[in-house]
Amino acid sequence: MKSKIIYSGIFFIIIAVILSFPVFAQLDGAEEEVGIVEQLDTIIPANLIFTNELGQSVQLKSLITKPTILIPVYYDCPGICPQLLSGVSDVIEKMGMELGKDYQVITFSFNEDDTPAVSVEKKKNFLREHSRPRAVHWDYLTGDSANIYSLIHTIGYKFTRAGNDFMHPSCILILSPQGKVTRYLYGTSFLVFDVKMAIVEAQKGLSRPTINRVLEYCFSYDPEGRKYTLQVTKIAATVIIFFALTLFIILIIRSSRKKSKTQNT
Repeated sequence: MKSKIIYSGIFFIIIAVILSFPVFAQLDGAEEEVGIVEQLDTIIPANLIFTNELGQSVQLKSLITKPTILIPVYYDCPGICPQLLSGVSDVIEKMGMELGKDYQVITFSFNEDDTPAVSVEKKKNFLREHSRPRAVHWDYLTGDSANIYSLIHTIGYKFTRAGNDFMHPSCILILSPQGKVTRYLYGTSFLVFDVKMAIVEAQKGLSRPTINRVLEYCFSYDPEGRKYTLQVTKIAATVIIFFALTLFIILIIRSSRKKSKTQNT
């Protein structure tokens, strides 16, 4: 009897996995191209050269002299990049920490076609719209393909081109003064406590995984609708597996109890 119950449980799990496999296969294929693979404690390479908005070649590592908010975007993004920059600007205003003294901000474009002329114009427009008289402490960088891809590979940032635009995740990274990746924060808006704590920990060189990865698992960015959408099929597949495993465990427990009662009688 016990063997039959165990076999039944295994059968249910196999059926659940088979039913869920096409969903996971499809979604995992997309995630290989777009997403984040966290690289905590990784050090930014010392040889990466970018160009700032003044047209000057700068070594990225030399710019990082204090806890740093690193923001991957592309400057002509019609979707979430402006929202991401606005989200960072809003949290900076509320944080009660001094930009340039306690931390700094670096925005870089992962589009190799972006130029310093584009970055300076975007920076001017952004600072004008958000009334930020602190341009010296917020760098806007561009780079060639070799330096860009070396950086995004180092930080685990995955994107893909979609026509003239890009499909890409939305996140910021926190770096220690030594250029070590200590935190990933996801989305386009951020809690003051999360960012402030991440900066304080980065100053000490402490890295922390983010709980918000569950949001990335449950939501995906729709480039056509330019918004995040709930991944219903992925969640459903996870629920199926969960209930199949739960049922299997319940069957095992019930079988064990019945066996104990039989032996006692």
